[in-house]
Amino acid sequence: MNENPADLAPELCVLIAAVLGLAGGLFLPRRRQWQVAVVCAAGLVAGLAAAGVAATRADLMAFDAFAVDPVTHVTRITVLGSTLAVVALARGQVRDHPRETEHYVLILLSALGTVVLGATSDLLVLVAAYLLASIPAYALAGFGKDAPGTEAALKYYLMGALLGVLMLAGVTLLSGIGRGTAYPVLRVGLADAPQAAVAAGVVALLAGLLFKAGAVPGHFWVPDVAEGAPPAIAAYVTTVPKIGAFAALYRFGAETLPDAWPALLAVVAAATMTLGNLAAFGQDNVRRLLAYSTVSQAGYLLVPVAMAGRTDLAQPAVLYYVAAYAVTNLGAFAVVVATGRDDLAEYAGLLRGSPLVGLSLVVCLLGFIGTPPTAVFVGKVLMFGAALDGHYAWLAVVAAVNTAASVFYYLRWIVPLFRRPSVPSPPARGASAVAVTAALCSLALGIGSGIALS
Repeated sequence: MNENPADLAPELCVLIAAVLGLAGGLFLPRRRQWQVAVVCAAGLVAGLAAAGVAATRADLMAFDAFAVDPVTHVTRITVLGSTLAVVALARGQVRDHPRETEHYVLILLSALGTVVLGATSDLLVLVAAYLLASIPAYALAGFGKDAPGTEAALKYYLMGALLGVLMLAGVTLLSGIGRGTAYPVLRVGLADAPQAAVAAGVVALLAGLLFKAGAVPGHFWVPDVAEGAPPAIAAYVTTVPKIGAFAALYRFGAETLPDAWPALLAVVAAATMTLGNLAAFGQDNVRRLLAYSTVSQAGYLLVPVAMAGRTDLAQPAVLYYVAAYAVTNLGAFAVVVATGRDDLAEYAGLLRGSPLVGLSLVVCLLGFIGTPPTAVFVGKVLMFGAALDGHYAWLAVVAAVNTAASVFYYLRWIVPLFRRPSVPSPPARGASAVAVTAALCSLALGIGSGIALS
């Protein structure tokens, strides 16, 4: 056991930045609240640097409940990097807003909860992290008072509260029959517990985590929030919380229930990817299309999660795919923020009018499909390998069929980009830079996968 606070340096950097930003915002005039964004960005950069240093050290367990291992390292770096991109996207959206400071602070606090969600090995800390990741996100979804996001935020909150209560019930049941809350204790205690009670507890626990992941059956909030929330926040809630959720799901399955885990998650994965793809086919609103795309991607990500404990390919598949998904989804949403267009038809001629932004969108959309040399291609190869090595060939077939089917609705967005522009309008520079950077990161992760996975 190691109880050195320095082991939590990345999390402390984010927390300190959030506190300093909130305190500083109290004394800054409205036109100078942009300085809070600088403080928050500096905290995220410092956290990324600390996470990079921590990744070079040996694995350890801090404070008995916080694991510092490869899963945590990838969670930290991906969450903090994604949050930094969201802060850059949000800067143009909330400039001179009366609550600009609170906007940045809420983003950081939710990101902090997401990191802890993916790093904890204790049910009680899992619940606390779930709440910290969720409550600020509810406020962010409805940040514009009397705006379209208000209804979406209400749906988001009510579904999160309902499934969160079920998660608490599952935690209570599992800790009771497993005689503890730490994952190593549960692994021993649940082995001798009544299987019906274990199944009920696991299903209830999954309710909350699948909600954060945007997977079936907790996916109904995703399209409404993606369409109704501010675009930068839509990018955040469909990207960052998923990172922590999938890390938490993988850790719980690998460390607690390696034998009883695969069948249930495999069925959920198949249902999630299929429903997401079918629902995306008829969408003309690009934010709803991206929302259902994130649901289908959640299904693919659940495949290696289901294989936790069955194959050594499960962990690299989860970690690489979640990082690849994060940069790809942020890149696509950054294009939406940069252009300010929500309808598919409005993207006609984007490649001619803004070549870099249009090309970035093409890279991200092809990345969602799994086209080489993008990062998601490597993630999907690892995902298929994990399913086959875990003796779930039928799940690999379902994923392959869904991948082929998804080509249709991504091409519906790509084809208009090559047409002649109707009303040329220059995209926002800051969001364009985020989109180009995300596309380059996707290509870099794909081309450099051999180095990253060695």
